[in-house]
Amino acid sequence: MKVARTDALLISYVELGAPDGWPVILSHGFPYDVHAYDDVAPALAAAGARVIIPYLRGFGPTRFRSADTMRSGQQAALGSDLIGLLDGLGIDRAVLAGYDWGGLASCVATALWPARVQGLVSLAGYDVIDVERMAHPFTPSLEAVMWYQHLFQTERGRGCLASNRRELCRLLWRQWSPNWRFDDATFERTASSFDNPDFVDVVIHSYRFDFGLAAGDPAFDALERRLRTRPQIVVPAVTLDGADDPLKPGGTANHAAMFAGFHDHRTIDSGHNLPQENPNAFVDAIRTVHQIASHGDFAARG
Repeated sequence: MKVARTDALLISYVELGAPDGWPVILSHGFPYDVHAYDDVAPALAAAGARVIIPYLRGFGPTRFRSADTMRSGQQAALGSDLIGLLDGLGIDRAVLAGYDWGGLASCVATALWPARVQGLVSLAGYDVIDVERMAHPFTPSLEAVMWYQHLFQTERGRGCLASNRRELCRLLWRQWSPNWRFDDATFERTASSFDNPDFVDVVIHSYRFDFGLAAGDPAFDALERRLRTRPQIVVPAVTLDGADDPLKPGGTANHAAMFAGFHDHRTIDSGHNLPQENPNAFVDAIRTVHQIASHGDFAARG
């Protein structure tokens, strides 16, 4: 385990591959951790990548540097953490890849700091949250799938997560990946990451901010204003949908207009936890983005 220092965090991360390999940052989601990439990372390292897998804020051994820092889970914070990680590791540009919160963080970082990103792989298309849209209802079937987000708006929900984090998170794994048969050991390898002392605060703030029901950290106000303009992704990108992902019924092929450069959209035989359910497909997407970016003039503007 290694640690990188940013302004706000001590980010713990796993690293595989040669130090001079092409850098790729793999970001996990909620409620997952770095073990989502247990099969992805070795394959990328064998392909010449320097693979860096951080524990997100509020997960595993990653820690806030100050007790005074707001335990924000908002999207601008997650994206800024990735840029801070690149700075801390002395990496100018990297491929960013992720899903769920990790896809959100990767999309935010790419949209706001395109010059730092060689290419993007994102589950669920253009995964930047439209906070204004979140204030309005979705179809009843999707609202039912998002039950946990509604629960987290209340203090009762905070208590449920705090007291029953393993049971709740395991339930989400099952619901979001209906055809994935994971065993107890697989879940427990990740579940220890939910014992982070900031886990509950970060998770609760994330979903309350997304619903427009909690203020963000003022340090990120300017970035959130930029995200509200829905900036396009200008670097090479591969976006993925899990064919059996209940969080994205119908997929995200209609997000194509949000990508100004090379963009390939793929639907994969998987639920929501695609890197762990179908690691080969995730590896192939990353290798595609790297190859396209390496052999074309795709230097980002801005």
